[in-house]
Amino acid sequence: MAGTEATDSLEGQFLIAMPSMADSRFEHSVIYLCSHSDQGAMGLVVNQVARHLSLEELLVQLDILNDDSAIRLPESVREMNVHKGGPVEVERGFVLHSDDFMLNQSTLTIDNGICLTATLEILRALAQGAGPAQAMLALGYAGWAPGQLENEIQSNGWLTAPADPEILFDRDFESKWHRALGSLGIDPAMLFSDPGHA
Repeated sequence: MAGTEATDSLEGQFLIAMPSMADSRFEHSVIYLCSHSDQGAMGLVVNQVARHLSLEELLVQLDILNDDSAIRLPESVREMNVHKGGPVEVERGFVLHSDDFMLNQSTLTIDNGICLTATLEILRALAQGAGPAQAMLALGYAGWAPGQLENEIQSNGWLTAPADPEILFDRDFESKWHRALGSLGIDPAMLFSDPGHA
């Protein structure tokens, strides 16, 4: 049947790692899927923070801020975490954000009012207090070859859930895994790490 690929897409959904997740890089992770098609999938881990780097330090490294402009950095931006978006291209930055900010030719609308921009312009806008109302910055991403993600889901590596913007943009990253599972009505204590056993 033509067009079924689009309806099977998990784009704009959360992937929630099962306790049996074999890859330690994704243990207890919540991933927002930015794209998913028969060409593969790409997403950003939204609950792992790069503890060694603040957004302010990153903006200085990128020459977006200097000592004078750092003093005027909006408090909401100063408090933003830099997330570890995944193990692929860890030097590359991605911003998931609300749809009240768009850059022509650069912003990709994903789903449910959530957009992705991967240019320095959005970081400049955030530094000046002119960026989106809600934003989450990640370095690197998670990627899957065609069919790979589907196989991992079938092997009980991941659960999928509708993406909740409150969980996505919340700065309490340590509770995101529990809250994402809770959005499905699942108590993490009830999950077994042994696949195939009821």
